[in-house]
Amino acid sequence: MISRSVIDDRVESDTGSVSAEPVANPAFRRRTSHLKQIPQERLVRERIRSICCRVAAQLDKSHPLSTDEMEQLTRSTLQELGLPEGYIGWTMVTLASEFWREQVAVVAPERRLLLLPHCLRPAEGCRAEYSEFGLDCGPCGACSIADFRTTAEQLGYRVIVAEGSPVVMKIILGGYVDAILGVACLNVLEKAIDKILLAGIPCMAVPLLSNDCRSTSVDMDWVDEMIRVRRSRPVRQTATYMHLLRAAAQLFEPDELDRLAVRRRGGPRLSEINGKGLAGLEPIAATEAIAFDFLAQGGKYARPFITLAVYDALTAGGATAPDGAARVAGFADAVKRTAMSIETFHKASLVHDDIEDDDGFRYGRETLHRKYGIPTALNIGDYLIGMGYRLVSREAKQLGADTVADILDCLARAHTRLSEGQGAELVWRDARDKRLRPLDALAIYALKTAPAFEAALYCGARLAGPLDDAETLRQFARHVGVAFQILNDLGDWQGDSHNKLAAGTDSIAGRPTVLWALALESLSGGDQEELLGLVRDETYPAAERLERIRRLYEQAGVFEKAYALVDKYQQRAAALADSMASPELQRLLHYLIESVLELPKGPDLPLAEGAICIELTGAEQEYPR
Repeated sequence: MISRSVIDDRVESDTGSVSAEPVANPAFRRRTSHLKQIPQERLVRERIRSICCRVAAQLDKSHPLSTDEMEQLTRSTLQELGLPEGYIGWTMVTLASEFWREQVAVVAPERRLLLLPHCLRPAEGCRAEYSEFGLDCGPCGACSIADFRTTAEQLGYRVIVAEGSPVVMKIILGGYVDAILGVACLNVLEKAIDKILLAGIPCMAVPLLSNDCRSTSVDMDWVDEMIRVRRSRPVRQTATYMHLLRAAAQLFEPDELDRLAVRRRGGPRLSEINGKGLAGLEPIAATEAIAFDFLAQGGKYARPFITLAVYDALTAGGATAPDGAARVAGFADAVKRTAMSIETFHKASLVHDDIEDDDGFRYGRETLHRKYGIPTALNIGDYLIGMGYRLVSREAKQLGADTVADILDCLARAHTRLSEGQGAELVWRDARDKRLRPLDALAIYALKTAPAFEAALYCGARLAGPLDDAETLRQFARHVGVAFQILNDLGDWQGDSHNKLAAGTDSIAGRPTVLWALALESLSGGDQEELLGLVRDETYPAAERLERIRRLYEQAGVFEKAYALVDKYQQRAAALADSMASPELQRLLHYLIESVLELPKGPDLPLAEGAICIELTGAEQEYPR
C-alpha cells in the first residue's frame, strides 16, 4: 500500500527535487492548457489506464488524494511510461477513476448520477431542446448520447445531459445520489468534478477525445464499462465530507429551518402564496416570511459546513466515516443552531451589501432591495442579524453560559469588523480621489471577508470545548479570507451565475479592489490618469470603458500579480493547517484551502516571482515587480 509519505518520496526520487517541478500549488496554477493534451492513440490510452489501475491498487484509500498528491503520482507515472507531461490532465482523470472504481461499484445504480456531454450530439441537425436540467435527449439514433442514457436509465441511474451543471451539487447535497459518473472534456471535468473528488464523493469519468465542443468522440466501450461497473463485496470506504455538506445544506430546507428556528409569527411561507407577494402576507408576518425564504434561497452554505466540520473533527471525527450520516443526525440541535447562525449573519451582510452596491442579482435572482424596495430589504437584513444572535443565546442551558458567551463575543467581533471593512469600502467608493494602495485594499479584505471564516471556524472549535490555539485559527481564517476576496475580484472579470451576471462591474462601480490598486501602482503617470478617468467619466458606454480598463490591467500585469498573491496567502494558510495538533482538523483545513479557494477559469498566466502578503500587523510589505 502506498502512503502519503511514500508519494512524496517517489516523486523526490523521480524528479530529483519536488520544488524543481511546478506542483507546489496546483490549485492556483496559471499555465494549464499545455497539460490537457489527449493521447490520440488507443494503445497509449490503454497503457496509461493499465498503470493507473496498478498504482491505484497500491494506494492508501483511507482519505481522498489531494490535487497535489494526485499530480505528483501522475507525473511519476508518465515519467515511468516515457510520456510527455502534456498528458497530466488526462492521466489524473484516469487515476482518480481507478482510485474510486471499487467504491463506485458498490453503490447501487439507482444511487448514481451519470453526466453526459451535449457535445457528443451532431453539430448540425440535432432537434433536442434544453430544459432546466440540460439537454432533453430522445432515442433518435443520431449519436451515442441516447444509447448511454438508455443503458443507464434501464439500470436505474439518474441521467443529466449537461456537464458542469449546477444541478449536480444540488442533487448530491439533496441526498439523492452517492456516486457521480461523468463523460466530458478535460476542461469541464476539471471544473465540475474537482470539488466532488476533494470532498470524498465516489466519482469516475471518461474524458472525451477532444476538447473541441463540436461533434467530438469518446471511447464508447470504456463508457459502457463504467456505467455497468458492479461489485457485491464490501470495500474500505474513503473518508468523505458528503454527510457534513448535506447536513449544512439541509439546515436550510424549509421544514428543518422551521424546526430549528421556530417561526414566531406563523402564517404561510412565501412559496405558498401563489405569487401574491407582500399582499398575500399579514404585515407583521411579512418580515419573517421573506427572511426565511431568503435563507433557503441559495448559496453554497460553506460557513455552516465549516462550523459543523470543525466541531466533528475536534470531537470524534465520525461524520467522515461511511456511516457519517448517523453521526451528523446525532448532533445536538444547539450545535446545528450555532452553525445556522453563521449563515444568517452572512445572509444579512449580503442583503446590506447588495443595497450599498445596488447589485441587481443574488443567486441568479433579483436582489431583495430591487424586488421589495430598500427600506424592506434593510429591515430583512436587520432581522437576520437578530435571528443569528437569538439562535445562539437561547442555548445557554444546553451549551453552558461560558461557551455561549465566547461564541456570542466572537460573532459580535466578526460583525463589527465586517462593518468596519464595508464602511472603509464605502468611504473609498464615494471619495473623489480613487487612488488606492495595495496594502490598503488588502487591509479592507482582512476586515470585510475574513471575519466570516474566522467565526465559522471558531464557533465549531468552541462547541467542541475550550481552545488552546484560537489565534492560529484566526490567522488561518484571515489568510483564506483575503485570498478568497482576491479570487472574487478575479472572478468579477468573468461574471458568475450565483451573484453578478455581468463581468467587470467592480471597476465601473468604483469598488476598492486589489486589482485596481495594483494597476495604479504599476502604471506610468499618463496611464494612471487614464485609468482614474475611466471611472469618473460616464459619457462613454460602460462596455468601452470596461474593455479599456481590462487592457490597462493586462498592461500592468495585474492578473498575474493577483494570482501570485493568492499563492502566497494559500501557502501561509497551508503552513498553519500543518501546525494543528489534530490530524482530522489538519485534513479539514487543507480541504477548505482547496475547495474554498476555487481558481476562476481564465487564460494561462505566467508565474510571478514575488507578491504582496501583509501580516495581520501589516508588517510585511513585499510587492511584485
